[in-house]
Amino acid sequence: MTFSVWAPHHERVQVRVDGQDHEMTRGDGGWWHSEAEGVDYAFVVDGEALPDPRSRWQPNGVHEASRVYDHSAFKWTDAGWTGRPLPGAVIYELHIGTFTPGGTFDAAVEKLDHLVDLGITHVEVLPVNAFDGTAGWGYDGVLWGAVHEPYGGPDGFKRFVDACHARGLAVLLDVVYNHLGPSGAYLDRFGPYFAGSNDWGPGLNLDGADSDEVRRYVVDNAVSWLRDYHVDGLRLDAVHALVDRSAVHVLEQLASEVDALSAGLGRPLTLIAESDLNDARLVSAREAGGYGLDAQWSDDVHHALHVALSGETFGYYPDFEGQLAKTLQDVFLHAGTWSSFRHRHHGRPVDKRLPGYRFLAYLQNHDQIGNRAVGDRLSATVSPGRLAVGAAIVFCSPYTPMLFMGEEWAASTPWQFFASFPDPELAEAVRTGRRREFARHGWGESEVPDPMDPATVERSTLRWEEVGQEPHRGVLELYRALIALRRSRPELADPRLDRFRVDVVGDALVLHRGSLRVVCNLGGDTEVELPAAGEVLLASAEAKVVGQVAHLPAESFAVVQLSG
Repeated sequence: MTFSVWAPHHERVQVRVDGQDHEMTRGDGGWWHSEAEGVDYAFVVDGEALPDPRSRWQPNGVHEASRVYDHSAFKWTDAGWTGRPLPGAVIYELHIGTFTPGGTFDAAVEKLDHLVDLGITHVEVLPVNAFDGTAGWGYDGVLWGAVHEPYGGPDGFKRFVDACHARGLAVLLDVVYNHLGPSGAYLDRFGPYFAGSNDWGPGLNLDGADSDEVRRYVVDNAVSWLRDYHVDGLRLDAVHALVDRSAVHVLEQLASEVDALSAGLGRPLTLIAESDLNDARLVSAREAGGYGLDAQWSDDVHHALHVALSGETFGYYPDFEGQLAKTLQDVFLHAGTWSSFRHRHHGRPVDKRLPGYRFLAYLQNHDQIGNRAVGDRLSATVSPGRLAVGAAIVFCSPYTPMLFMGEEWAASTPWQFFASFPDPELAEAVRTGRRREFARHGWGESEVPDPMDPATVERSTLRWEEVGQEPHRGVLELYRALIALRRSRPELADPRLDRFRVDVVGDALVLHRGSLRVVCNLGGDTEVELPAAGEVLLASAEAKVVGQVAHLPAESFAVVQLSG
C-alpha cells in the first residue's frame, strides 16, 4: 500500500511500518510517498517518529503510531437514508463521554430512543477527534481525522451514526479548525501548518506561503466526516478565530465543496458556524456576497434570555438587560451598536429577508454552562416556572431551537470543565489557570472544581434515573409537548423574520406567530392580563382566556389560538 505525507521543506522523510523504516520519495507539491505493507506506521522526520497528520486511527493515543484504517470495510445499514433538512429541525447537543455512565458511542446508542420520543431531529455531537488523555471536552484535539479511541474509535462512531439514521435522526458533528490542543500537536514538524495563535492554541496558516495544502487539510477533513462517516452536517467551532485574508475565505471554499458533495450524495449536508462576529454574511448566499453556510449560533438570543430569566448582569450580560423583545426580533442585539463588554461598536443588522432557521436559539449549551466556574445549569438557579417560559420562547420562535443534553428534564448534574492530560506539568498548568481565571471574576479558587479530578467528570455525567422522577418528569413532559406543538402547528416554526413581532406589556411578552399568540409572564409574583382571545393550546400553569383577555399566573406561559 502507499503511505503519503506532506512535508514540503524536508530533505528526507521515512515511514516506519510495523517497526521497519522505509525511505520515502519526494513527489509534486511537497508530498512524499512510499510503498510498504503493514498496519501500524509513523513518519520519521528529523529523527523522530510521529503520527500521521491525516491519521484515521490512533488506537494507542495521540503520541503513538497511527494505524491503517479502511473506510470501505464497515457494513453500513443506512442505504435508504436521505437526510434531514435544517428548516424545521430541533437540535440536541450532547457529549459522548458524559451523556451516559458508559461514556461510549455504543452506550449512547441505548439512549437514542429517548431523543426520538422527545421529538429531536438532529443530534449534535461535541468533538470526537483524538486528543491527549481519556476524558475531555474534545476541544483540545490534535489529530482531526482520528476518532477518540476511549469512545469506541472509528467503528464505534460509525455504529452510532448508523443507529441514529435507523431512527430518523440526523447527526451533526462539532469540529474545531481554529486551533490545536496543547499536547500532541505535531503538525508544524511536517510543514508550515501554523500561523500565529489565539486564546486556545496555535492557529492555522490559511493565507500565507504554502497555505494551499493547509486549507486542503481543513476541507478534506470536513468532507471525510460527511462522506466516510455519513455525518449529516458540521458545527464549526469559533470561526471568528480563523484568520484568513484570502479573496475566497476558507469557509466559503468549504461551503462550496460541501454543496458539491451534497449534490453527489443526494442528501442535505449542513454547515453551522459558531461566531461572535454578529455578521449574517456567514449565512448569506455566496452569490449575494456571503460565505454560504447554512446557519450560525445566536449567542445574543441566549444572553437576552439568560438575563431575563436569571437576572444576572455581570460579564457580557449588562447590555442585555431589558432587551429580550428587541433581540428576539432582530437576532442580534449588537448590530452595529455599542458593546460595553468589548468597549466598541459591534456587529451588523440582519436582513429580515433571511430565514430565521439560519440562526440557532437556545437557553443553554455546553459553553454557557461549562464555562461557568462551577458548571451550574440554568435550572440550578432559576425557578421551574421561569425555565418553562424560556423553553416556550425558544421553541415558539422563528429560529432553529437547540437544547443541551439533560436540559429537557432539568438535570441536577452540572457540566463542568474537565481534562485528563497525562503530562503532570500541563495538567497543573490547566488546573492553576482555570482557578486563576475565575478568581479574577470573584470566585474563590477553592470553589472551582479541579478539571483533572475524575470526580469532575463523574459529577458532570447525566443521571438517567432522574427522567422518571419528579420534578424532572414534569419538565420532560413539557418539553415533549412544546416540540410536538411546534411540529403540529407550522406557524410556530415559520422562519419569516419580517412576520415575527414581539410585544412587551410590563413584565410580559407576547410573541405573534400567525394566528397563534405565545403569551409569557416573566413577573415573579403577579398575574398578568394580556389581550389574546381564543383557545389555550398549551400552558405551563392554570392559564385561562376570559372574553378578550388571557389571564396568566406569575412565571408562566400559554400558547393561544386566536378565535375568528
